[in-house]
Amino acid sequence: MSALTDFLHRLLRDAVRISWTLFRIMVPVIVAVKVLEELGAVVLLSRLLEPVMAWVGLPGGMGLVWATAMATNLYGGIVVFAALADTTPLSVAQVTVLTGMMLIAHSLPVELRVAQQAGARLRAMLLLRVGGALLFGMVMNLLYTRGGWLQAPAVLPWRPEPAAAGWVAWALGELQGLALIFVVVVGLLLTLRVLERIGVIRLVNRLLRPLLRLLGIGEQAMTLTLVGMTLGISYGGGLLIAESRAGHVSRFDVLYAMSLLGLCHSLIEDTLLMLLLGGHLSGILWARLAFALVAVFLLVRLVGRLPLGFVDRHLVRNPAAGRPLAAEEGR
Repeated sequence: MSALTDFLHRLLRDAVRISWTLFRIMVPVIVAVKVLEELGAVVLLSRLLEPVMAWVGLPGGMGLVWATAMATNLYGGIVVFAALADTTPLSVAQVTVLTGMMLIAHSLPVELRVAQQAGARLRAMLLLRVGGALLFGMVMNLLYTRGGWLQAPAVLPWRPEPAAAGWVAWALGELQGLALIFVVVVGLLLTLRVLERIGVIRLVNRLLRPLLRLLGIGEQAMTLTLVGMTLGISYGGGLLIAESRAGHVSRFDVLYAMSLLGLCHSLIEDTLLMLLLGGHLSGILWARLAFALVAVFLLVRLVGRLPLGFVDRHLVRNPAAGRPLAAEEGR
């Protein structure tokens, strides 16, 4: 009984520590984004993006949808998309391109801050997310257009309920979201502990080791990367922050893991959300996953040719300055 009590105590202690790290990052950013949203910053960003939408075969008005998703979150983008759906008809291919871009680049103020706290450079992650989304959109638009695929008119299968107005309703919604994050973190830690005890982690490590070695992600960061890919960057990133600060994960693992998570995370929840908007699985899941893996593979090859000084200044800081990690030997 004492062993169980000690286990639960350590579990809750770790969950509070990780959640507190996330909350210190998220709360100021959430408040700042809300203020900027009220001041019209999202509308201004959407106007800047209108010409860019032509590059990916979308009407200029869809820039507001993507801008909202990037500045706030996917749910904000969904609400704007639903409001424009009747007046801006799109094909299934166009919806897939838009939702794929939203999946790669959304919630940037919060998620970029999480990546930064893990050790990745903010400007590098911003360029990767926004540039990656645009490149993905251009490639998918070219494929769908040249192949004549998914050109039927899109039908919006679900419309979200309008969000309650006012700062109080917004604050209550955000508090509920933070509480849910703590619950999920507890569940994640418990699951990881159990999987480690019964040997599942070792089995998964063994099965995925060739792919991760190819991508340059070490085994210490593998489980955390899988958490982020399946559940979300805040959860995987939060765990990665803790491991990075403890010196258990090299700066190269941080860079490659956060790059992969930036391009492809929350494969379950976010993919389902974009399906409800009419996105096609060929783009929002399979093409996005393949794009992320290829992009990180190329990134690993590029970083391997760069001087360490350049990597530290522009891509990722060394979390263990003055005490080299074994994981970085033999780069």
